[in-house]
Amino acid sequence: MHILKEIAELKAARNAVILAHNYTDSAIQDIADYVGDSLELSRKAAECNAPVIVFCGVRFMAETAKILSPQSIVLHPEPGAGCPMADMADPDEVAAYKKAHPDTLLVAYVNTTAATKREVDLCCTSGNAEKIISALPAGQKIMFLPDANLGNNVSGKLSRPMNFWHGCCPIHDRVTPSDIEKARAAHPSAPVIVHPECRPEVVALADAALSTGGMLKFVSDSKAAEFIIGTEIGILHRMRNENPGKKFYPLDPAPVCVDMKKITLEKVRDTLRDLEPQIELDADTIARAAKPIEKMLEMS
Repeated sequence: MHILKEIAELKAARNAVILAHNYTDSAIQDIADYVGDSLELSRKAAECNAPVIVFCGVRFMAETAKILSPQSIVLHPEPGAGCPMADMADPDEVAAYKKAHPDTLLVAYVNTTAATKREVDLCCTSGNAEKIISALPAGQKIMFLPDANLGNNVSGKLSRPMNFWHGCCPIHDRVTPSDIEKARAAHPSAPVIVHPECRPEVVALADAALSTGGMLKFVSDSKAAEFIIGTEIGILHRMRNENPGKKFYPLDPAPVCVDMKKITLEKVRDTLRDLEPQIELDADTIARAAKPIEKMLEMS
């Protein structure tokens, strides 16, 4: 309990707000002011007006917080907590594609680096991708990046042709149809909810494919007593807390994001104490990367 007291005192002294993603460790979620998915945390970062934001998640998320709250000190407790999928959209490659295809709109999943967001036209999250894409003119050429699985799932649902980048979330891409079938056999009465970063053939076997925020709403609204959850296991903590009496089963093998789990209580304490490490972005990157994010927030 001592470290929780230290964090609380440092947080009060810094007048800080702690934001945490649904995939972080349960102990991190328990100390956060706000826990949510990428879209929810983007909105909180833009609205909170805190002098210090501690972002518990992977680096691109902390960068997004800095872009939306440039006046705030944004602390990222573990600089090594990156996102392999975000790194698959190299900013130089994206810029070259844009130059070669001036008639194509570049729509980037928010799971991209600040440097890549500089080069795109519009952002989306897994929670609003369908709404964003469906709002675009029917004849508009689109390159969806970097997650080809999310892009394919949205394209199929909307019957909307798009081009897809060569990227994926290694955690969700690893889920197979046999994983779903095995889970259904073990829990035949449980609805299967997966993340739209999963492959289309996995999504086809699920009862719903939703963002983490969408999953939380689904299980809260549902009359079912048990659920199979096809996403990173960090979300199970919040599901169980918010839905006492309901049972939640992860897939086997359970999807685990090692990078999300790099954020620890000790690192949160140290970053509040030292005000390091900070997310630092130059003014041009903030200005250019803000445009596609702000367009997204306006449209969603």
